[in-house]
Amino acid sequence: MSPILIISVLALYFLMLIGVSYLTQGKGDNEAFFTGNRDSRWYVVAFGMVGASLSGVTFISVPGWIATSGFSYMQMVLGYTVGYIIVAFVLLPLYYKHNLTSIYVYLGDRFGPKTHLTGSLFFLISRLLGSALRLFLVADVLHHFVFEAWGLPFWSTVAITLALIWVYTHRGGIKTIIWTDTLQTVFMLLALILGIVLLSSYSGIDNTAVLEQMRFSNWWVTEDANAHNYWWKHFFGGMFVTIAMTGLDQDMMQKNLTCRNINDAKKNMISLSVILVVVNLVFLLLGAYLFAYLGQNDTLQAAYEGMKDSVRDDRMFPMVALSGELGFTFGIIFIIGLIAAAYSSADSAITALTTSFCFDILKIDKKPETNTIKIRKTVHILVTLAVFVTILLANLVKEQNVISTVFLVASFTYGPLLGLFFFGILTKRQIHDNWSWLVCVVVPAMLYYIRMHDSIVEPQDIWFNGYQFGYEMLGINGILCFLGLLLISKKQTEKNPAI
Repeated sequence: MSPILIISVLALYFLMLIGVSYLTQGKGDNEAFFTGNRDSRWYVVAFGMVGASLSGVTFISVPGWIATSGFSYMQMVLGYTVGYIIVAFVLLPLYYKHNLTSIYVYLGDRFGPKTHLTGSLFFLISRLLGSALRLFLVADVLHHFVFEAWGLPFWSTVAITLALIWVYTHRGGIKTIIWTDTLQTVFMLLALILGIVLLSSYSGIDNTAVLEQMRFSNWWVTEDANAHNYWWKHFFGGMFVTIAMTGLDQDMMQKNLTCRNINDAKKNMISLSVILVVVNLVFLLLGAYLFAYLGQNDTLQAAYEGMKDSVRDDRMFPMVALSGELGFTFGIIFIIGLIAAAYSSADSAITALTTSFCFDILKIDKKPETNTIKIRKTVHILVTLAVFVTILLANLVKEQNVISTVFLVASFTYGPLLGLFFFGILTKRQIHDNWSWLVCVVVPAMLYYIRMHDSIVEPQDIWFNGYQFGYEMLGINGILCFLGLLLISKKQTEKNPAI
């Protein structure tokens, strides 16, 4: 496809987002930016969160997993559902009870200011890395297939991407994002469905053969308990991923906290869990069609085989879509779907990082009201710049499928948040506030060292008789942090406002 055509589509798309931003930004004050004035309709939030939960990483990487993992990703997706139920009935009531804007204020109320700071810093690091990796994937695809042909450097692609996000979020914040995410979810799902329709209708693929592949694919990995994708590792890993990356993540919870009341927030979370099962299944079905098409196109198959293993899965979908062999329409659908998925995740992440830094680090709610808007706008710019730098660093060290990297990073950085929050919820003990940070640093560091002797990472120096860690590492991290906090805790001696 012509780079000029792609740029034209992107320009029209962002003009539309900026128009939505103008109509929904309200007064542009802090209340709208941080809480959306707490009047969002739950079904609008739920639908918009579909795109934010999936992101451009899912849009590109999940279809590419079909080649090596079949439909076994659904093991993890079903674990997500259990995680969403726990978020809805354990965490959301806690947040609404304390009328929180930043969810990490709970840690300060429960344990003290040092633990509050520790929790918020782990979120800031986790979300900064996660958002940068997600946006890096989109920028990498756009650069490889569009801007590189014009001789532009990679950093310029990233700068353009982030500048556009800043333009439509800098005034309305979360109030605008609720509506732009809803619009972007529509485009992402349309791209997904139309992509399958076009592949099945016009590419000559035998639909029966694809459905047979789907039927006999490897849905549940039950043969080798040491394998990293053994069924219980994926299922419980998915559960912990949802609890941590949704329920303990300011980005995702900030949307939920814009709902009018706790009952609406629960409806939002439960309906989202059901929708995501269906949508992820359709993504895998799209992957099956894409690989079936590759199998009958020698030119694209050769190009795919010639790619490095580290980028092969992530570039398979864009390679097919933008090759032009399936026509102009398929390429346009792909570009719109990719941008919709990517930006519905990235815009809210930057807003959440801004919110957490303002409330948890700068204590903006305790400053004179006349200065707070200026502080918020300054932090918003600085956060955008931090994401820019992190994406450039990710480009220097890229080595593997991005969705795997996102979950790997999360298994180390979100584990302490699991330990801190659930220690506060499940016990009535008080930890030594000055030492909580040590537990939260030592446990992930220890697990990282242990994983270096995993048979995946270092096959010549195995400690665990061939055992391969999967996404269950996040849960192990959280449990060990919980036990570490228990060691530095004591019985509660005074009334605890957070219980």
